[in-house]
Amino acid sequence: MGKKIYGLIGRKLTHSFSVPVHRELGNSAYRLIGLEPEALAAFLSRGDLGGLNVTIPYKRTVMEFCDRLSPVAHESGSVNTLVPASSGALVGYNTDAYGLDYMVRRAGISLRGAKVLIFGSGGASLTAQYLARRSGAREVVVISRSGRENYGNLSRHRDAGVLLNATPVGMYPHNGAVVADISLFNRLSGVLDLVYNPRRTALIMQAERLKLPCSDGLPMLVAQAKAAAELFFGTAIAGGEVERIIGQMRRELTNIVLIGMPGCGKSTVGQALSRLSGRAVIDLDEVIVREAGLSIPEIFAASGETAFRRLEREAAAAAGKECGKLIVTGGGVVKDERNYPSLRQNGRLYHLRRDPALLARAGRPLSEKGDLAAMARERLPHYERFRDAVIDNKGTPEEVAARIWRDFNAHSGD
Repeated sequence: MGKKIYGLIGRKLTHSFSVPVHRELGNSAYRLIGLEPEALAAFLSRGDLGGLNVTIPYKRTVMEFCDRLSPVAHESGSVNTLVPASSGALVGYNTDAYGLDYMVRRAGISLRGAKVLIFGSGGASLTAQYLARRSGAREVVVISRSGRENYGNLSRHRDAGVLLNATPVGMYPHNGAVVADISLFNRLSGVLDLVYNPRRTALIMQAERLKLPCSDGLPMLVAQAKAAAELFFGTAIAGGEVERIIGQMRRELTNIVLIGMPGCGKSTVGQALSRLSGRAVIDLDEVIVREAGLSIPEIFAASGETAFRRLEREAAAAAGKECGKLIVTGGGVVKDERNYPSLRQNGRLYHLRRDPALLARAGRPLSEKGDLAAMARERLPHYERFRDAVIDNKGTPEEVAARIWRDFNAHSGD
């Protein structure tokens, strides 16, 4: 008998982190399997299936191909895991419910007695509705584009206690989109977003600003993958593996972002940090020069600072969508608040601090003849707003890079 097929089936899978998660769970054969609707029936009738996960848009569609459903799959009306039985029958399970319950509890959010507002009406929404009701939610409201409860009458639900995004809104590559402005709701006790790429959607960043308990979808992804792998192979997996994999995935996928005054040593420290970490460097100034075909002084001379900041904003937006990179920014990136969500969504931001008297000036249009001490004072509140940590650039580049790397490994897995 040939090798069994394990993987994730769906249509558009570029956002998925399922392969590295399942490989951490010991399944090196797991892969992404993009299928168009017309190919689904033939694929699911294959005799070499070992175990499959299911994502958008097939969580309900696959039910018609199942010979049996687990109680949770039957009650929720959604299947995200398929396992062939020894008899050849195809059994549908819902391990998303286990993963979502894990995610909710991990975030310290209670659904009991809460009015839960669920955005979306697809397969993921069905699981969320099932869990909310099973957890004792006082009321469950589903918001859809064309239903009775829709995005045009959200104001009717200002008293919602928990928001749950079960749509792909805000998911890579459409970063920055948001299902709703959560400031509309005045009784919130938690925000949950099933999207896990990017790490922080616009919805999650709003929740963070309001200091609300919140979670992205990575804990759900990992927990449901553990439950699915146990079904694939009939072997229990230690519960601690979920937290180990979440932490490892966070560290591997989070960008390291260097901000700080022009000439503070970001590029030099960045190169040392790249050698230490093995991470590829994205230098925003280099990206701008390459795209514009002009040096930065030439851009300033030809078009002024406003044009340069537009190019910088575009470069930050593109780089911020990446995962597991080392991003070196220009000194003025903090002047535009719109750069913050771009860099924050997948990043941990380090403010590299240096005495203004030691800052390099050459080749920097705003530094060559400017008062760097005054510039530093003016920009400090912006650096403080953007940063997650501050690192003094004292010692060799290698020593500074080592301090950043230690801090990153200690905190990026949170």
